[in-house]
Amino acid sequence: MRRFLLGVGSRLSHDDGVGPEVASLLADSDWLAVDCGMSLENSIGIVVRNRPDLVVVVDAAKMGLPRGSIRRLPVQGSDSLLASTHSLPIPFVLERMREEVGRLVLIGIEPADLSLGEGLSPPVADAAIRLARILLRNRLDLIAALPFRLNEPPPRA
Repeated sequence: MRRFLLGVGSRLSHDDGVGPEVASLLADSDWLAVDCGMSLENSIGIVVRNRPDLVVVVDAAKMGLPRGSIRRLPVQGSDSLLASTHSLPIPFVLERMREEVGRLVLIGIEPADLSLGEGLSPPVADAAIRLARILLRNRLDLIAALPFRLNEPPPRA
């Protein structure tokens, strides 16, 4: 099974760098892990060429949950939750990839600090490690789906 991890975000905005951090945690595994930075669209070529069975995209997402919470997100409408400023909206890019992959999963991690600066906050650093362990065990089923509809306001933490 070919599995890709696409880590999205900026390491220069604290917790927005959680996607690239998860990619680095999977670097020496059987996952093809790519640090996409803020330009997920630059990974379309590698995805199309390899046609993986599974693509997991990880980004910081403001979901109104406790800091460091990990959730599966629906692709459509998720751009309002994602913390990063991207060249193109992530849902737009993911829809372009969908036909080339077996399964596409978008995962958000609730940030604590999106100010300028390097390094993850402790709860988000812990979440990155938890998520990497889940992925290495191939247990995406352990990650809950977002607990509200996208047309509703998120619950207050």
